[in-house]
Amino acid sequence: MRPAILTVVFASLFAASVTFAAPPATMRLDFFHSGNAESELFSLDQVVFEALPWSGNMHQPIDKTLRGKYMFEIVDPESGVVAWSRSFSSIYGEWETTGEARRINRTFHESIRFPAQSSSFEVVLKKRGDGNVFGEIWRHTIEPDDYMNHHESAMFADEVVAIHNSGDPAQKVDLLLLGDGYTAKEHDAFIARAKELTDILFATSPFKERKGDFNIWAIAPASDESGISRPSTNTYRDSPVGATYDAFRSERYVLTFDNKSMRRIASSVPYDFIEILTNTGTYGGGGIYGLFSTAAANSEWAPYLFVHEFGHHFAGLADEYYTSDVSYENPVDIVEPYEPNVTALLDPENLKWKHLVAPHTPIPTAWPKAEYEEHSYAYQKKRNAMRANNVPESEMNELFHFTQNFSDKLFAAAEYRDAVGAFEGANYEAKGYYRSEQNCIMFTRSSDFCRVCQGAISQVIDEYSLAHE
Repeated sequence: MRPAILTVVFASLFAASVTFAAPPATMRLDFFHSGNAESELFSLDQVVFEALPWSGNMHQPIDKTLRGKYMFEIVDPESGVVAWSRSFSSIYGEWETTGEARRINRTFHESIRFPAQSSSFEVVLKKRGDGNVFGEIWRHTIEPDDYMNHHESAMFADEVVAIHNSGDPAQKVDLLLLGDGYTAKEHDAFIARAKELTDILFATSPFKERKGDFNIWAIAPASDESGISRPSTNTYRDSPVGATYDAFRSERYVLTFDNKSMRRIASSVPYDFIEILTNTGTYGGGGIYGLFSTAAANSEWAPYLFVHEFGHHFAGLADEYYTSDVSYENPVDIVEPYEPNVTALLDPENLKWKHLVAPHTPIPTAWPKAEYEEHSYAYQKKRNAMRANNVPESEMNELFHFTQNFSDKLFAAAEYRDAVGAFEGANYEAKGYYRSEQNCIMFTRSSDFCRVCQGAISQVIDEYSLAHE
């Protein structure tokens, strides 16, 4: 799609809703987030005006879901009125819970985006503390007319492809599928895969029922080499987005630590959310709320990875599995999670999804936990050994299918297989945390979200789209 055509498309979308004021410009604050497990520091990088107008829902300026570890507010310094707020999570927020954060300091580049303001304003960054209450950790004043503010061009606009177009970006959820590790000759393959994965997303509830509330865009700047880095196998690629396996030394965890490159590419597209599709077949992915999600597009398990990781990024859903190795250290105290789909069950009478629980369902709710754990821990041991030996991916896929078939058969015979309750084992912990249903795409490689997750996803769709206000 050439720049002139892209401009016409955006102009027609915004003009289609004449009852709404023209959208403001898009501003971005780039900053450095530094520290360790005990302290953190913020430093300004730059204030940016992106080339495209703001594509967010101006009718929902205040975040009502608050699913992240952090949040920011755009505040009038004189009146104290909050003009805009959004909650988010970050790579730093995950890294500070790893063992490495107790040994060294690190710095991560981060960004927040918001509609441009007409006069001086303050960005107030907050973080969850005791009781998950947000407290201020950084405040920075921005002058919109400062000549040092950077003005970006839509550098990659001629490479944008509209995969699914439902209307005005300011009234829709705008998802960018960002390809990484695709050469120019592989661009058509990327677009084909982006379309396939979009179809899979819209075949999954509640996205299926809300398809008309989404726009899906795709872009994949050409890479010199196919694929992305996988350091544990001495594979290194200088890909445009910088996605890499082995994040936090977890072989399956795919992230990019090059936030500036990612934002520079993405700013050519009207986006609210980003999923990075890597040109790789090795199982892997990741998802961070309000930042991005990733999926190995050529993996046999790409449909699952795409939807599961998007659940993290889009709706702030917690992982419900607990037998897999993770880089995060166990919490000292059991506290009620802020994620909507897991609970510590500290107050059973006020279970966060109580409205979905049938009167006869016991809390906690029984499930074949011992049998599942015996199989799953043995499977994890075998999986780790196979990865260490770098066996062909086809053998890994056979193992994944074997363990999923075992779980499906085990769960099918369980008494409360269709119930909403409180099933112990979630949030990377075998004890002390509970999920709402026996199975969910956030627990195993199944294909469906549980009812609690579906409700949580629908709430975010409502916040970013205009049709259901």
